[in-house]
Amino acid sequence: MIKNKINHETMNKFKIFSFILLATATVGKAQDLEQAKKAIDAEQYEKAKSMLKSLIQAKPGNGKAAFLLGNVYLKQDIQDSAKIFFQKGLTGTDGAKLNYIGLGQMDLNANNAVAAQANFALATKDIKKKDIEEYVYIAKAYMNADKPDYKSAIATLNKAKAISPSDANLQMAFGDAFYGDKNQNESYAAYRNAFNTDNTLIRSKMQLGVLLKGAKAYTLAVKAYDDVIATDPNYGPVYRELAETYYYWGNNEPKKYSEYLQKALGYYEKYMSLTDYSLTSRMRHADFLILAKDYKSLEVEANKMKELDNVNPRILRYLGYSAYENGNTELALKSLQDFIANPSNKVIARDYMYLGLIKLKKANNLETKTVDPATFEAGVSDIKKSVEMEISMTNDLSEIGKKLYEQKLFKEAAAIYEIATTNPDSKNFLLDNFYLGNSIYFSNTKKDVVKVDLVALQKADAAFGRVIEASPTTQDAYIFRARTNRLLENDEMMTKYYEEYLRVVTEKGPEEVAKNKAKFIESYNLIAANYANSDKAKAKEYFNKTLALDPTNQYALESLKTLK
Repeated sequence: MIKNKINHETMNKFKIFSFILLATATVGKAQDLEQAKKAIDAEQYEKAKSMLKSLIQAKPGNGKAAFLLGNVYLKQDIQDSAKIFFQKGLTGTDGAKLNYIGLGQMDLNANNAVAAQANFALATKDIKKKDIEEYVYIAKAYMNADKPDYKSAIATLNKAKAISPSDANLQMAFGDAFYGDKNQNESYAAYRNAFNTDNTLIRSKMQLGVLLKGAKAYTLAVKAYDDVIATDPNYGPVYRELAETYYYWGNNEPKKYSEYLQKALGYYEKYMSLTDYSLTSRMRHADFLILAKDYKSLEVEANKMKELDNVNPRILRYLGYSAYENGNTELALKSLQDFIANPSNKVIARDYMYLGLIKLKKANNLETKTVDPATFEAGVSDIKKSVEMEISMTNDLSEIGKKLYEQKLFKEAAAIYEIATTNPDSKNFLLDNFYLGNSIYFSNTKKDVVKVDLVALQKADAAFGRVIEASPTTQDAYIFRARTNRLLENDEMMTKYYEEYLRVVTEKGPEEVAKNKAKFIESYNLIAANYANSDKAKAKEYFNKTLALDPTNQYALESLKTLK
């Protein structure tokens, strides 16, 4: 009897001990998962991958770990690895259904919205009434897709809001969605609510600074980032935001551009040191160096990436960009042609822009001052392709057009300015139109021109018209429009714009008139010549205005003789 009692007590103690071990292991796994999520949030992707792989190795059925790992690979644009872990995660137990969301995001990346919806439906099928995690991750999938869909993300988050409106992670996701949807006020409120609910969500605090950066309130943005650093000086992403803020700040204050650019580059190095120096991080650094136009550093970074992974195709992009900017045209051409030729690579607008610029450079022989037409045309074609992919690429063209214009390669400059002026929202739109008109005009007044290009001259006339419409006091637009119409043999419009030129300059006062004496004489003489056959009195009036400025002007003197 006593023996049986002892055995019963021992058995109970063993069960309690086993339960404690199981509970401790479960808590440990959950803590490891939370640490991995913190590493992901801190953009320490290699560290997070290592932690998640260890969790999966210890428990192959950990579906949530597989899902998070797949997401990290998606962030690093390593699609194949992401898919492997999502599919592996589906066979697990804990959080297995989350992996349908990862596969759904991959469907979105492939422009297959129907398949994505089917996967999202499988992820939310039979979920518990109080569960919102699936909705939050689906919303993130919409936001993180190659073509973000913020409105669908907001609609999904509203489903979660009906269940648990004050959840901190939900508020954080709302902040991201509203930010992407350009609703700054709602975004600010959501980020603030997220941090107030859970002050360990440090990214929500950082995002308040990001909103200020977007509003160009750079001083306040830096102060907000400093508050984040005071909370956690080792939070890497805040230094990346500081780098970007100082870069944009420098662009808005040209006098401080060099100073702020150095600060930006320094903060980006700090970001790298707090995250990792993996190939993916180096690529992100390379993207920033392109933005900052630090091509010497870009070349160094590209060669370091080559040492890490000589076969990664994206390295060719950075080698191509930096080689072009640093004067190695042949290496630049080969690198980018090899990159674009690979169908598995995601080619972006800037790739075609650089390819086009490389060809323009090859076409332009500075020694002989000649241009190879076929190579130049191929370059223009690539630049057009770049602008078709992303219209904002036109902002890069003004400088290219200007260099050709200064070389007196007017026809070639016009080809570049014509592309540049396809974007009415370009920051250089008016200046590009002016130079487009001028380039066409001068290309048709060269000594070797046998016959003027009437179609091109009509484009020049329209370009000057756009300048005049937006800036009615730009006097040179009027005189060049008059000259262009003279080449078009449209005497009526020629006269009109010469008269407009005279009016605009006269309204600016005697000093401006005095500075433009030669152009006034040109205007008077050509207006008079137009009136010579239809209104002799008017013609005499204008020729006499010429003589008032230049009593010895032969054209006016001879013309007056014929009018008597």
